[in-house]
Amino acid sequence: MGNVVFSILWLIILIFVGFWIAGIAAGFYILIIPFTVCIEALTGLTDFLLLVVQFPRYCAQAMMEGKGFN
Repeated sequence: MGNVVFSILWLIILIFVGFWIAGIAAGFYILIIPFTVCIEALTGLTDFLLLVVQFPRYCAQAMMEGKGFN
């Protein structure tokens, strides 16, 4: 296990930032994804939004490993 202080910081980021940002991005992702069939240029945007939706997973993984901010 890594540094406990970093684990606590990642937990705080997960709760106060990660869930909120991912929730907002998920809403936009759901609204935009059907239009990618007609407008192929939106594919890059939806790929980025999917990465943002997965941000809480990154926070949780970093929290469990006690990873620093590098």
